[in-house]
Amino acid sequence: MKILEHRALRGPNYYSRYPAMLMRLDIGALEARPSDCVPGIVDHLSRLMPSLAEHRCSVGRPGGFLERLQRGTWAGHVVEHVAIELQNLIGFSVGYGKTVDSYETGIYNVVYRYRDEACGLAVGVEAVDLTERLFDGRDIDLEPVLSRLKAVRDAHMLGPSTAAIVDEARRRGIPCTRASDENSYLQLGHGHRQQRIQATVTGNTSLIGHGIADDKNWTKQILGDAGIPVPDGRTCDSVEQALEAARALGYPVAVKPMVGNHGRGVSTDVGDDEALRAAYEAARLRHDTVVVENHIRGEDHRLLVIDGQLVAAARRRPAHVIGDGESTLQALVDAANRDPRRGIGHENLLTRIDIDEQSHRLIAQQGHTLDSVIAADEVVWLKSTANLSTGGTAADVTDDVHPEVRYAAERIARLIGLDIIGIDLLAETLTLPLAEQSAAVVEVNAGPGFRMHLSPTHGRGRDVGRHVVDMLFGPAEGAAGADGRVPITAVTGTNGKTTTVRLIAHLLRQAGRRVGLACTGAIEIDNHVIMQGDYSGPQAAAIVLREPTVEQAVLEVARGGIMRRGLGFDECEVGVLLNIASDHLGDHDIHTLDELARCKSVVIDAVRAGGTAVLNADDPRVLAAREWARGAIVFFTLDPDSVPVREHVSEHGVAFTVHEGFIVLRQGQVEARIIAVADIPISFGGRARFNVANALAAAAAGHALGLTAGDLQMGLQTFHPTLGQNPGRTNLIEVDGLRVLIDYGHNVPALEALDELLGSFGAARNLCVASAPGNRRNEDIEALGGQLARMYGVVYICETQPRGRPFGEAAELMRRGAEAAGGACRIEVILDEHEAVGRALEVADAEDLLVLLVDDVDAAIAQLRVRGARAAPAPGA
Repeated sequence: MKILEHRALRGPNYYSRYPAMLMRLDIGALEARPSDCVPGIVDHLSRLMPSLAEHRCSVGRPGGFLERLQRGTWAGHVVEHVAIELQNLIGFSVGYGKTVDSYETGIYNVVYRYRDEACGLAVGVEAVDLTERLFDGRDIDLEPVLSRLKAVRDAHMLGPSTAAIVDEARRRGIPCTRASDENSYLQLGHGHRQQRIQATVTGNTSLIGHGIADDKNWTKQILGDAGIPVPDGRTCDSVEQALEAARALGYPVAVKPMVGNHGRGVSTDVGDDEALRAAYEAARLRHDTVVVENHIRGEDHRLLVIDGQLVAAARRRPAHVIGDGESTLQALVDAANRDPRRGIGHENLLTRIDIDEQSHRLIAQQGHTLDSVIAADEVVWLKSTANLSTGGTAADVTDDVHPEVRYAAERIARLIGLDIIGIDLLAETLTLPLAEQSAAVVEVNAGPGFRMHLSPTHGRGRDVGRHVVDMLFGPAEGAAGADGRVPITAVTGTNGKTTTVRLIAHLLRQAGRRVGLACTGAIEIDNHVIMQGDYSGPQAAAIVLREPTVEQAVLEVARGGIMRRGLGFDECEVGVLLNIASDHLGDHDIHTLDELARCKSVVIDAVRAGGTAVLNADDPRVLAAREWARGAIVFFTLDPDSVPVREHVSEHGVAFTVHEGFIVLRQGQVEARIIAVADIPISFGGRARFNVANALAAAAAGHALGLTAGDLQMGLQTFHPTLGQNPGRTNLIEVDGLRVLIDYGHNVPALEALDELLGSFGAARNLCVASAPGNRRNEDIEALGGQLARMYGVVYICETQPRGRPFGEAAELMRRGAEAAGGACRIEVILDEHEAVGRALEVADAEDLLVLLVDDVDAAIAQLRVRGARAAPAPGA
């Protein structure tokens, strides 16, 4: 078998409403060997993965997949289920998958859900190899496979603290985006509602507070000056200074680096000069400046304060083992590390105990070696600090915190100035005020770990992630913007997408909203062009939704982006489906108009609960696609007598249509006039019916977004078909008396719609410069040439986007189609678009109309400006 393509569909897509992996798989000779031709395959796979018995498959009950395997199914289908189960076996709960045959024999599209993208890709590769071995009857050792996949999982997974925040955010429906693959830097929410975190540091965490927490001396000064008990100590830059400090303070002392975390380089209960020298060197490895301070006797406690409130407290104990009278110390450590709760780093609830130099020193101080047999019930301490990251344990004591201790912890958070702070407190107990016992704050932590509170070794876990999300977004219930989302309007269809997107954005801007726009042509933020090019895919959506000022996102969604990566968002407020027409057929296994309709209906399928799907009731396939639509439905139509629309309106549904020369809103018995069609500049006095339809769609979307009739009227009458507001879309320009229309029609339906408008110009002759992208079917490119020949007296064919074809091939196909159409059209092939435009300008007369269906609008405009271009009045104006 051979994997031809393998990629993540990161949002709603053609195959699933949720992220999924897409593998295009050539099963080769196995096309002739379904599973019922492989003796013992069911037993072999069942022994290998007993949990596959739970897979329902299309049968709809547990064991359904194994029944299909017994009856006979193809290798691609087996790969799907193996990929799903491998993920379950390494801890990712997934269940959805489907395998679809393609238009090519032996090639299948295998789709399966994933939780982590790197793991999803790795799982697919392993599943293909495993399935091939299964069909060949070869031995399979599953353990090395799972080990490799766990390594991938561990390399990409979030730590438990960050994961707790992300899990709570997702539970509340807040979108979470990993902003960097290298660390736990994440964006929660979109646009102006977003918050950012890195581990447990938020975008609101005080830089000064973080600096104070990192400097132990500074921390002690601030807290000591405020009456908080802290250990007496000194900073040292040499071992001589450290010895002098220890003798002055009196042994035992604690030694730690000035800046550090996770207890690295920290030694406690240092009792003599020799031990101090070793402790100093350990600390010096972490920071040039070392702190020597009184050793405070008492239990190690961590107090967690979030948003000024104490939310959790834990008593921590250093890594240790308890003797049984028979086992050596090494054996006891090995047994502790076999605890399934322990893992490497932060992967599990507890961390494996690593015997390092500090451990050997501590063991020796207790009179033991690793070979010593430890007496029953004797505790041997293996670390001097109680950090979980060095193998320590924790017990939850949140319910035992005295009110005075709670107040002190919350006061410390205010004094340091941190929104999330971990306070390390040595105290005999938390049930008494600090003044009544031996106690001192030895350290505070910015970005503290949550693991000890989430899953303590003993006691009840605390949902501290919820407190962080509440701080960032407000309580889940009732807070404005509690889901971190901004309204997304997504527009798709075959033709009219860019104009409709720009018009919706204009309506919102006129109503005072700050808009992020992505379309074929540009990305605009707050009416500023920040990127130019084709931005109609998921990457563009991500760019817009990352922008901190965006209050509303308006996104053009093209078929290619849906098929390659899925949508760039999980759900939208408004989904607009304009039309379905022949274009790009044959690409990404979309060969029919019905398949194209299903592809584009992904946008209306992604509408959130309570959102709106805006549908063109004049297009039969769009009308049929309403079965996929979520939320409320708003129709738009050029036919005021449309039967489906009348039925919809009679049931108090909303529709926008044209009646007696006005765009109107209809619902129930109400008809509200919005604006006269003739007052909409892009309609060219109503002659550009395709733009009237686009205006209806935009008005419907604006209504769904809460705009008033006055907002819609103001926006529609101030949006012009100019290079400034709608570049490259029906821009009428006058050049030395010659009228030039710039547009982007690259398929037959678009040209047919444009032909209606051209007839109203009354030109002596229509000339055209046009090209065809190479990633269309031959017949579609030839049909485009034929349509051009029927519409224009002179056609200059150029070549701008070969897209996989030899240069000039698409132009030749257009020429062939134009000549086959017959008629009096004169065809000339000039492959360079700039030269073709120049030639057309030389040939055209003042009474002619020159239509430029060009890709490089800016270059064409530059050519026109040399000749004194200016905006031309619309016909009849």
